[in-house]
Amino acid sequence: MRTIQSGKGMVLGILGSGSGSNMQAILDAIAEGSLRARIALVLSDRKDAFILQRAERHGLATGVIDCGSWATKFPDEVQQATAERLLAAGVEWVCLAGFMRMIKQPLLAAFPNRIINIHPSLLPAFPGVAAWKQALDAGVGETGCTVHWVDEGMDTGPVILQGKVPVLAGDTAELLHQRIQQLEHRLYPAALQLLSQRENHQN
Repeated sequence: MRTIQSGKGMVLGILGSGSGSNMQAILDAIAEGSLRARIALVLSDRKDAFILQRAERHGLATGVIDCGSWATKFPDEVQQATAERLLAAGVEWVCLAGFMRMIKQPLLAAFPNRIINIHPSLLPAFPGVAAWKQALDAGVGETGCTVHWVDEGMDTGPVILQGKVPVLAGDTAELLHQRIQQLEHRLYPAALQLLSQRENHQN
């Protein structure tokens, strides 16, 4: 399968560790014409991650980020090599799509104010892992998802766009997560298009 991608607009690099459903949502938005962008490279820190299979099905360039024996650490030298791979592919914006390692200065310096992430909560509430479970355990009436700029903290960068999801009576962590993901798949492409429009306006 090869996805039609806009030849103009944002040039994206995707970093992911899991299934790549948010990358798929971005591809769908590009194909539908609601997002002017193309994906130049998809990288994962897990060679068996389904995001790589998704990308290859769409004819996208892929690669593996080798962090050696580190389960969660993203060593500076590996970040530097990752930045060089992204830049060599012509990437202008880096989108984190379920990427489970902390981004630090080598990548941030290579893409200043050009790395964004989507997180399954209404930040600053419930940063970190399993945010939907954190929300359920806290007994809040609503949660949601946030597209935000990436800085050196854990889910601490400035908010770009947020969307809300009610927490329903009888919700399980799985059900709540599913509804948040459905919203993520709309919000991430919308945030990218918003950034693209802002940049075009500034230029």
